[in-house]
Amino acid sequence: MTGAFAFLDEWYEGIKRLARHRFAERYFAAICFVESSFFPIPPDLMLIPMVQAKREAWWRYALIATIFSVLGGIAGYFIGLFFFDAIAEPILQRLGKTEKMEIFRGKILDYGALGVFGAGLTPFPYKVITIMSGALKINFGVFVAASVLARSLRFFLVAGCVRLFGAKAEKLLKEHFALFTIGVFALVAAAYFLYRHFTH
Repeated sequence: MTGAFAFLDEWYEGIKRLARHRFAERYFAAICFVESSFFPIPPDLMLIPMVQAKREAWWRYALIATIFSVLGGIAGYFIGLFFFDAIAEPILQRLGKTEKMEIFRGKILDYGALGVFGAGLTPFPYKVITIMSGALKINFGVFVAASVLARSLRFFLVAGCVRLFGAKAEKLLKEHFALFTIGVFALVAAAYFLYRHFTH
């Protein structure tokens, strides 16, 4: 494996090693927080081996991921709100997320809170969501509610799958994570639109 794939694989193995450290929960909370604004590696990569090592604590790890990811998202929101031109935009450009910025802008204009929820659940970079939500002045309460729903659903689903399937879940999620989360979002979105259709 060479180039970018080798780099990502090294990051992945490094994150897995952190999961076995005696201060793993602290590192995990920190990674969940900073991933929401600038860190390039998703916390799922550490969540999976942590649940493998201690399956009975799967709900605790998912809860830690949700809380600190949303707190980091709130920090990203205010970075976007107050420092978009000076700090946030250069960070996103350096991370190669310029195109994602425009995609998310379109999602928000078209779908509002559902756009935040869908982007928070799927592999779409959460840091783009948080920063652009602040820059676009999305209602803060709507942003937090959509983030809590999306991140909790994502992390509890991942941790629950590992709890049920163990080592097999790592391979399954690593290879099909995007399809898995997009499928879940499609079901939620369909339920949302059906609800809107029959209640209006």
